[in-house]
Amino acid sequence: MPELPDIEVYIDCLKPRILGEMLERVRMPSPFLVRTVDPPLSAAFGKRVASLRRLGKRIVIGLEGGPFLVLHLMIAGRLHWREKGAKLAGKYSLASFDFPSGSLVLTEAGAKRRASLHVVADEAGLAALDPGGIEPLEIDASRFAAALADCNHTLKRALTDPHLFSGIGNAYSDEILHRARLSPVRLARTLAPAESAALHRAICDVLREWTARLRQEAGDRFPEKVTAFRKGMAVHGRYKEPCPVCGAPVQRIVHGDNETNYCAACQTGGKLLADRALSALLKKDWPRNLDELEAMQDRLRAGTGIGRR
Repeated sequence: MPELPDIEVYIDCLKPRILGEMLERVRMPSPFLVRTVDPPLSAAFGKRVASLRRLGKRIVIGLEGGPFLVLHLMIAGRLHWREKGAKLAGKYSLASFDFPSGSLVLTEAGAKRRASLHVVADEAGLAALDPGGIEPLEIDASRFAAALADCNHTLKRALTDPHLFSGIGNAYSDEILHRARLSPVRLARTLAPAESAALHRAICDVLREWTARLRQEAGDRFPEKVTAFRKGMAVHGRYKEPCPVCGAPVQRIVHGDNETNYCAACQTGGKLLADRALSALLKKDWPRNLDELEAMQDRLRAGTGIGRR
């Protein structure tokens, strides 16, 4: 899912292309994308774009005098800039927002249709879509610590909860926790003041660094390869690859569609965190630390099997 750095770069690249431009029409193969009925989408046609902003992980396109178009890309939604009137080809094309200067095309990979477009009349309508999370780059360490103190979640869940913090998802939470050298399953309210300050600093550093990096990569071009798996990430999407800090293999926890990546040596004191599926399967043979993991892998390579001692 595009997160704060990705959304900020999308907005950066949209501003010179559509700010002040008239939205002529929106073409959609299916009306399912639009999740609201009042005002109708047609109320936006013929109006100029007056503002662009981020609302959590959403992109808000403000039209002069209203309404606002609110795009939520979810996991697989992506934006593309094409020549005006570009054909909506293929099953992944969901919509085209046509301007005099070109067309903004929304696609979504996969069979599930999770991306959405809300049309709201005013700021009150926008507020109703806002989960209410704190903007992580707009608070100081003390306010951040206060938010964690009231939270009964693990750090991973706390960082990705849009009701607590805005714009952070699965990918950058992994990078932030690795930078802060904290376990993803540590309870948020148990952090010492120094650990909370380190986590706040890691959030600011990681989000700002990646936003700057993605801006530099995009340059004047529209970002066409937005992905959660970036070259240069420390742990996210790098299962079994060496940690860039200590060289230990990156580990993972898989819960449904989500995967948490972490370095046991840097973040959990060498302890392997239980993966629901694998630890249930292996039971007493589940390796408790990196040494046991290496021994288990040696047995597998030697063909002796997991359960034999």
